[in-house]
Amino acid sequence: MLEKLSGETLLYPIIGDPISFVKSPQNMTAEFERRGHNGICVPMKVPDRALEDFVRAVRPVINIGGLLVTMPHKNAMFAHCASSSETSKLLGVVSIAKRNQDGTWHGEMLDGIAFVSAMKQQDAKPEGARILQVGAGGAGSAIAVALLDAGVRELVLHDTNQPRLHELIKLLSELGRGSVVAGPPDPDGCDIIVNATPMGMHAKDPLPVEAHLLAPRCLSPT
Repeated sequence: MLEKLSGETLLYPIIGDPISFVKSPQNMTAEFERRGHNGICVPMKVPDRALEDFVRAVRPVINIGGLLVTMPHKNAMFAHCASSSETSKLLGVVSIAKRNQDGTWHGEMLDGIAFVSAMKQQDAKPEGARILQVGAGGAGSAIAVALLDAGVRELVLHDTNQPRLHELIKLLSELGRGSVVAGPPDPDGCDIIVNATPMGMHAKDPLPVEAHLLAPRCLSPT
């Protein structure tokens, strides 16, 4: 890819903090090359309080084709989007932002769709399943919506942030797409376990659920 790098190359920053764990720069840049697209995905460590300064700084940079958004900016970036998809509006979060013709940003939330698609590729069957999901943040909320859209029978949500958890349960229950309840991080009776928390990004992180509670039949497509 570097031999094709030029003033015509489109940049697609992925912004977050921490950013060392992301695989998008390698994967997306390789996919751009496969498709013959002159673009490169660049990791950028943007601290929480610096998002507004970053968005203001990159707006006039013409060869930024779009932004990938990861923690902790999924919620905050929504406020910087002049338009957004229905899922983004519902949850107030974005995972990518693309340019509108007037230079403003259009937000989309693809985390849930991508997660459920990856689940199915690993032979997980969400339809009719009872699922325990640990984590109800920006990505977790989108995953929860996508799981309900996929026909989950019951979604048990756990999050240490109780106000956020109950706000999400109320929102999801109003959709009328399946049973959504709060519960402990106990996988007993669940078919699938979903980790939608940051746990696992560092070697010494604890597991989102106690390992001895996992049954052999449980799938954990995290």
